[in-house]
Amino acid sequence: MSDALTAPAPRVANPHPSIALSPEEQQTLEAVQRRVLWLSASIVNAANNGRPNPSGVKVGGHQASSASMVGIMTSLWFAELTATDRVSVKPHASPVLHAINYLLGDLDRRYLPTLRTRGGLQSYPSRTKDPDLVDFSTGSVGIGATAPLWAAISHRYLRARFPDTSAAGRWISLLGDAELDEGAVWEAVADPQVARLGELLWVVDLNRQSLDRVVPDMQIARLQGMFASAGWQVLTCKWGRRLQALFDQPGGGDLLLRLEDMSNEEYQRLLRTPAEQVHQRLLSEHPASTPMRSLLHGLSGADLAAAVRDLGGHDLGLLTETYRTADLDRPTVIFAYTIKGWGLPTEGHPSNHSALLKPAQMAQLAASLGVDASDPWTPFADESPEARLCASVAERLRRPEVVTATVPELPTSLGRRHQGRVSTQASLGRFLLDLRRAAPEASARVVTVSPDVASSTNLGGWINQTGVWSVGERRDWFADDAERLLKWVEGIQGQHIELGIAETNLVGLLGELGATWSRSGQPLLPIGTMYDPFVNRALEPWSFGIYAGGQSILIGTPSGVTLAPEGGAHQSITTPSIGLEQPGCTAWEPAFAQDLEWCLLEALGRLGRPDGESAYFRLSTRPLDQTLARHPEDPLLLERRRRSAISGGYRITPYDPDEHVTLVGVGAVMAEVVEAAVRLAELGVNAGVVCLTSPDLVFRAWQNNGGKPVALGTSRGDVLSALFSASQRCPLVTVLDGHPHTLSFLAALRGDPIACLGVSQFGQSTSLEDAYQLHGLDRDAIVEASLDLLRR
Repeated sequence: MSDALTAPAPRVANPHPSIALSPEEQQTLEAVQRRVLWLSASIVNAANNGRPNPSGVKVGGHQASSASMVGIMTSLWFAELTATDRVSVKPHASPVLHAINYLLGDLDRRYLPTLRTRGGLQSYPSRTKDPDLVDFSTGSVGIGATAPLWAAISHRYLRARFPDTSAAGRWISLLGDAELDEGAVWEAVADPQVARLGELLWVVDLNRQSLDRVVPDMQIARLQGMFASAGWQVLTCKWGRRLQALFDQPGGGDLLLRLEDMSNEEYQRLLRTPAEQVHQRLLSEHPASTPMRSLLHGLSGADLAAAVRDLGGHDLGLLTETYRTADLDRPTVIFAYTIKGWGLPTEGHPSNHSALLKPAQMAQLAASLGVDASDPWTPFADESPEARLCASVAERLRRPEVVTATVPELPTSLGRRHQGRVSTQASLGRFLLDLRRAAPEASARVVTVSPDVASSTNLGGWINQTGVWSVGERRDWFADDAERLLKWVEGIQGQHIELGIAETNLVGLLGELGATWSRSGQPLLPIGTMYDPFVNRALEPWSFGIYAGGQSILIGTPSGVTLAPEGGAHQSITTPSIGLEQPGCTAWEPAFAQDLEWCLLEALGRLGRPDGESAYFRLSTRPLDQTLARHPEDPLLLERRRRSAISGGYRITPYDPDEHVTLVGVGAVMAEVVEAAVRLAELGVNAGVVCLTSPDLVFRAWQNNGGKPVALGTSRGDVLSALFSASQRCPLVTVLDGHPHTLSFLAALRGDPIACLGVSQFGQSTSLEDAYQLHGLDRDAIVEASLDLLRR
């Protein structure tokens, strides 16, 4: 028996009684396809020619890229999809998606002329900003394509943890061939768990053109081999059935060889050749057999020109049959050969990517498709076969409203007394175990994710108690090893998901785990850990996941030059300011274990809800003396300290109107900040100490108050007055293990003189003491900066 027992994919069976389309179905589907082509082109045309544009800036759109997808999307939506399927659409094909949604009654007519306007249709599909149904946000090449893969894993996880979660159908990606150049795609494809996801279906729009040129060599066999070696089923729709019928005639074998051997450039040029010259081009460049010449001369120029355009990605019947014959026990990729600009006057032109049809060309297109150019949005006639098909498909795809369950209430504190010397990274591991004890129902919704650094980011204890989740059960061959510290038990009940060393995969999965509240109504509390220097590598897909509605916590640890012996490649510099600048996310960098506990509980409470947001934590392996925080013993005062901590920061020293300088620290450098205050006191300087848990929240408070301190109170917006007196100016020295500009905005609170200490150069392998001295973060550097401000 295999030690990898694949869990069955939660699927809804294919509802279609027949694999092949009937002649009547084929005819109706082709009529719908023509209307989708017209509508998608008209949506772009209206955006560029149908409304005022006083700025003169090109609105743009992608008529040609949309046209190549019309057959794929028409066959998929109108002949294949079920209400449980979810589809990620190629970014440049957004007009096709909106056209289909309009025909299905999901998009009001008034939106059709609003592409790329405020409140209108977005340039690329957006779950959160488009007015119609969009399953996945796309637009960042390769990231939207892989999102259904992570959504499939997330749904399997949900079904294992919450069995009443509704079943899913296929998770489908429609991607352009150029997206296969993106490393994120292959990192996802190669993940070992993916080969067992039979609910995955990818369709590649193989139009063989990129932004600037005709692609000289797609190396299709190499791409097919890469998918196959990763365990995928590989299907190809290259030639349409009309052309295949010619291949079966005498001379057809030679025609097939002629077309197969033809370079992409020559084929594209053939598409731009007048119909009466197609014979000559096919026969003149290479010797041709007599049967092939007879075959071609038996066709008119128009018929031959139409035949060579008959690619599999435009054959609705072939596409539909291919969808319906895909395997159910492994992922499938379909390479669908298409023509960029199919059916448009710009068809196959090497510069058609951003080309816009001129008014005369739009009129020509309308005539060829049998529509009225003066009324581009005319629906199908009532009771026509096309209208009946649209109505039946709309009913088939109707989805029940998603009702989101409420996350069990989280406590404000876990009751642990944080004593001695401890790092925030070690405190993370303790936090997860304490949460499991203090709030088991909420903890049951926590899922941790890591790219092969779980133990080194202190998730070992959590993993030992909860187990590792896997698509299927795996035998634990080390169960009888008494010396093993980390119990790596894989199964469908675990709460940790381990990926390979691919940060892009981690944040892709985080985004989809964080979107289950809106997709399935079951909120999860996802926490991902990675080494902080690699947050930059993962930033784009994580940011895109937030944009798409995913809510998660990303923990970068260890961070900064505090990780001194590891050297410059492992010492993060820019991440504090990145966190501050990331929309839809609160950035935290607590210095002390108690602060981390409070802030993590606050961040978890913001996940899995319509008004929620993500969080980024920057942690350290440096143990700090917890008494430096001077947390009060009195319960009332301790609660006030907690409220300050989750608002962005607090004062370690009480406010003194005679304060000469205020030292503002963040994270692991708080030990040096407190020591500097003691040394300054010895020199006769009264130094106050402020500890920020979230410069992000402090900046927001300042922005929200018009750049002025506010009266003291208990809300987040009042954190400024609790930290800095509104009436008494005082020089500021800011210190953090990151770029110094992160805290430079504090000078604008009251117009104070400021010295910003931080890291602005690449580090090197050193001791901690040497690292702080090299970068000016040590006690003496803080003291000297203070004296310089005071001119002493």
